[in-house]
Amino acid sequence: RFLDLPPDSVAKTVVVAVGLCLVASMVVSAAAVALRPVQEANQLNDKRVNVLQVAGVYNPDVPVNEAFAAFEPHVLELETGEYTDQFEIDTFDQLAASGDPAIVRALDEDPAGLGGQMDAFRMIYILRDDAGEIDKVVLPIEGYGLWSTLFGFIALEANGNDIFGLQFYQHGETPGLGAEIDNPRWKALWNGKKLFTEDGTLAITVAKAPPPQGREYYVDALAGATLTSRGVDNLVRFWMSEAGYGTFLDRLQAGDID
Repeated sequence: RFLDLPPDSVAKTVVVAVGLCLVASMVVSAAAVALRPVQEANQLNDKRVNVLQVAGVYNPDVPVNEAFAAFEPHVLELETGEYTDQFEIDTFDQLAASGDPAIVRALDEDPAGLGGQMDAFRMIYILRDDAGEIDKVVLPIEGYGLWSTLFGFIALEANGNDIFGLQFYQHGETPGLGAEIDNPRWKALWNGKKLFTEDGTLAITVAKAPPPQGREYYVDALAGATLTSRGVDNLVRFWMSEAGYGTFLDRLQAGDID
């Protein structure tokens, strides 16, 4: 019988080891399931903090949910540049939407490295001033850097052209090099830059030298992180183009967004 086997027998050692592994795996699995709601809540809270920060209204002394209530979330249909009521705001999951073949579209060109397809709908955030007029528009952006997909937000002024801020909340770029996209000094370079020239040409550029249009359309590339800088340039230009939020920005500039 098993209990009668010597303590140092191979059979008993194997059975005990397998039993311990099974118990440990059950404990870890149970903990993962139990903690999932907490993890999801923390992820949501972190994303909201980033929205507040990029719009310049984050205050650590104010509860995040309270501060975030000032924003109007809308699900935007990129092709039409209009809000849609096809989804429930409170349950719309951008990540899940990205995996739904019914609401993604193929890309003829993929400069941002999105894997050849992108969401047809995006959750955006509107911040209004005390008079009820649009003050800021926060748009989610993403694209490939050197080692990872960069997920972030860009905040625009109400004119749909002036950049207020840009920041990323998730990436896996090299610390000290590409990860300098998190450096407050580099993020501050985006404030006050313009997307489009007066004739409507998309001109914003991340590069080593300003474009012909001028420095107001230029953000200096990160030193030693050429490919990450190029990735940021590609993804920002993609999302601000007609393939991304371009139609919405046209409507915003024309005063057609309430």
